[in-house]
Amino acid sequence: MNQIIQNLNSGQTTLEKVPIPAVKPGSLLIRSTRSLISLGTEKMLVEFGQSNLIAKARQQPDKVKLVLDKVKTDGLRPTIESVRNKLDQPLSLGYCNVGVVKEVGYGVTDINVGDRVVSNGPHAEIVCVPRNLVCPIPDSVDDEDAAFTIVSAVGLQGIRLIKPTLGESVVVIGLGLIGILSCQLLKANGCKVIGFDYDAEKVNLANTFGITSYDSNSKINPVSVVMEQTANIGADAVLITASTTSNELISQAANMLRKRGRIVLVGVIGLNISRADFYEKELSFQVSCSYGPGRYDDYYELEGHDYPLPFVRWTENRNFQAVLDSMASGALRVKELITLRVPLDLVTKVYENIQLHKKQLGIVIDYGDTPDISKVVKISESKITEAKGKIAMIGAGNFSQGMILPCLRRYGAKIKTIVSSRGVNGNHAAKKFGIELSSCHYEEVLKDETIDTVIITTPHNLHASMCTQALEANKNVFVEKPLALSAEELEQVIESRYKHNDKHVVVGFNRRFSPLIMKVKELLPETSGLMNIVYTVNAGFIPKDHWTQDIMVGGGRILGESCHFIDLVSYVANSRISYVSASALGKTFDKLTDNVVITLRFENGSQAVINFLSNGSKSYSKERMEVFSEGRILVLDNFRRLDGYGFKGFKKMKFSSQDKGHNEQFKRFLKSIKSGGSSIISFDEVVNSTRSTLAVLDSLEKGGVPVQV
Repeated sequence: MNQIIQNLNSGQTTLEKVPIPAVKPGSLLIRSTRSLISLGTEKMLVEFGQSNLIAKARQQPDKVKLVLDKVKTDGLRPTIESVRNKLDQPLSLGYCNVGVVKEVGYGVTDINVGDRVVSNGPHAEIVCVPRNLVCPIPDSVDDEDAAFTIVSAVGLQGIRLIKPTLGESVVVIGLGLIGILSCQLLKANGCKVIGFDYDAEKVNLANTFGITSYDSNSKINPVSVVMEQTANIGADAVLITASTTSNELISQAANMLRKRGRIVLVGVIGLNISRADFYEKELSFQVSCSYGPGRYDDYYELEGHDYPLPFVRWTENRNFQAVLDSMASGALRVKELITLRVPLDLVTKVYENIQLHKKQLGIVIDYGDTPDISKVVKISESKITEAKGKIAMIGAGNFSQGMILPCLRRYGAKIKTIVSSRGVNGNHAAKKFGIELSSCHYEEVLKDETIDTVIITTPHNLHASMCTQALEANKNVFVEKPLALSAEELEQVIESRYKHNDKHVVVGFNRRFSPLIMKVKELLPETSGLMNIVYTVNAGFIPKDHWTQDIMVGGGRILGESCHFIDLVSYVANSRISYVSASALGKTFDKLTDNVVITLRFENGSQAVINFLSNGSKSYSKERMEVFSEGRILVLDNFRRLDGYGFKGFKKMKFSSQDKGHNEQFKRFLKSIKSGGSSIISFDEVVNSTRSTLAVLDSLEKGGVPVQV
């Protein structure tokens, strides 16, 4: 299918052929008929992409601080590579989509194949959208009009925050698309509406809708006009839908309001607020968030849980419904706002000359009737001559593109196919790394007999099932940690592995292969005595709404991250783990806790303590390991330095930047699958580390008692 893509690094906007997405549970697959270009949002993204690195940094000062902190802990080179990879990611443009349902995902029962729907899907011929972001279209509303639903809901949410009542006077500053739509909705609510804009053409258009509007470029004083229109009372509320860096608009808004008036910001403006303006009138100010309650809440948007109507009357989906009902009744007119209709194959010309189109309002994209529905798209000419022994990459996120794929390319991996959830990232990675095919459908890889190895870097909840499916398809597996999120999942993997015991199952415990850890093993070989190991992980804070903190998707940080360190100390101690006990910060048990002290007892009598902590400072090393054994001590600092105490001929080993062993790991992995040799990490070790990680949560739930692995 074709989709509009923008590169944040260069600002270039292209129409690309990408594989159709796979329908997900709780979602719908929709064939697009129309979509609306939101010039305000999309123009901002295009201009951000076209700006240079310094300009990008000035626009995001909070990100600059994060970069500087990363330089201190990880070194300059890894930080530069991380920033470049982040900016190099493609972006799907668009969020106002109309189409016909092509396929219904599991759990969706109230929308059927063939229904016309509106969604916040991107500009693409086929989109996959969660149910709560999809709304059926009334028969009396055509596709072109329905394309304005989502952007209208942005204005409607701002109006809901104003809480207008019949007869109130409301000023709308900014008569672009959202501004004129908002004016109509306010009029339908029984309000007296006064509009202002610096564009005379938009002012004239607003007047044709019966909106009393004024050109701010003329010699009028907006505050005086509002006072005249409201019998010197002042407006009850101001809705700001403009976009400017100036602070003038917020000052104007305050001065044209009555005492205890309300200001709601939908647009983007300068916010240097005068305390005196707000203090004397006791004004209220609020910023509106997108389409309404539920926005950016994965529980609502992705998992499909609705908010109860009696308590949250207007969610984002119910706002969509209200807009469509207003269109059906004639209260909201949008046809006159269409200033340009463009077929999909010509739409990039709009983005190439976006400054020339800034006076446009509604630009509607027409998708035609014959979309490309390919599940697999050819990206590059194959350079692989062998009939078998090829690799498939499952997942195309930042870590895959920034770390794994460069390693694989460095050591000549024969990657045939890359699979990603949306296709866009997969296409980008395929072009960048010379991969032949891009797909969104894992089953296509499993059916391909020329592929004998899959590398899985998906969200954690998919690891075990994908690993099992790959083994059943007789393929080797490399899976990023963790291997499984439950004992049941692990047992399924074990069962499949023992049915196919000639296949490799390797988990990405890369730290084993760091040059500093290899030095530790050289200094403390398997013949060394018992060890005490203290491993401190300054993990840093991650918000609870991050996907890794979702117990059903990421499994929490203990399962998702601590497995790395559990495996590493087992490797250093030269022994399997036999008992695990754990205690968490605080008085109550929480599966998502990320401040934990883990104590491990090994079969050979050694022991380790892992302090996994999120309440520290970013200025301190992220990882530090101390190993005590037979009168000697080794101290590993952040995989950049190793110091030895009590060793003859060794005092320290130091690198300018981190090396956590990724390169060496993939070098050995590729060699092992090519030669058919033994696995770079034995499956028994993988199972022991995974069971030990699961035992941490078991011990926490039982109040810290030791749990046998």
